[in-house]
Amino acid sequence: MTRGPILVVFPHPDDETLALGDLLALHARDGLSVTLLCATRGEAGRNMGRPISANRETLPGIREQELLEACRILGIHDVRLLGFRDRMLEFENPDDLARPVLEAMRELRPARVYTYYPEHGYHPDHDAMSRAVVLAVERLPVEERPVLLGTVFSDAALEALGEPDEVVPTASVGEVFRAAVRAHRTQTAARVARTQARMAEDEEFRAQVEENWRNMTAKLWVYPVASKGLRGKVADPAEARKAT
Repeated sequence: MTRGPILVVFPHPDDETLALGDLLALHARDGLSVTLLCATRGEAGRNMGRPISANRETLPGIREQELLEACRILGIHDVRLLGFRDRMLEFENPDDLARPVLEAMRELRPARVYTYYPEHGYHPDHDAMSRAVVLAVERLPVEERPVLLGTVFSDAALEALGEPDEVVPTASVGEVFRAAVRAHRTQTAARVARTQARMAEDEEFRAQVEENWRNMTAKLWVYPVASKGLRGKVADPAEARKAT
């Protein structure tokens, strides 16, 4: 059983939901303390126009409010925006990206840190922020380090990483997860509408979607950094999990 607190680090509003929203909702339901660090306000996001007031000037504020609403739904009450520029993280000084993560770890002393698995985040911002998280963890004394776990953007990473170290059933919080997805309206409304329309018209597609909902899982890979008294790289993820 996972013990908290949990620190979650992602670059954009909606990453927390689309990547691990189901697992975070499960943690919140189980009474764990979850803190989210969001590096940007998502000002370079796509699918603007939902709502009609969403444009380049208003989008950052709208996405910030969407983030807070999604986190409220998931049960995350400690949300911290770091103020970096969207689509510019790969050009930031890694020390600058790592600094607020390190400060949060020293303050919160999390048992676990979740982020995208380095080099498997699909997006340059994802990879830049995950590398910064690794840098921050490595700057803690080994005995103070949390276990670092990464998620991936797609199943294509399975070939490189192998089977996940943790597979957590999350269907019990599926409705909460889907509500949080809908809260990110500027980014998901069009996609949700297309899915709903197709489900209404295509019985086979609807059955497949509902089957996927019933079998929802969150997948995590332990990143090999010495933590919680483990010496050297984590050779046995099971030992890392025991530490949390």
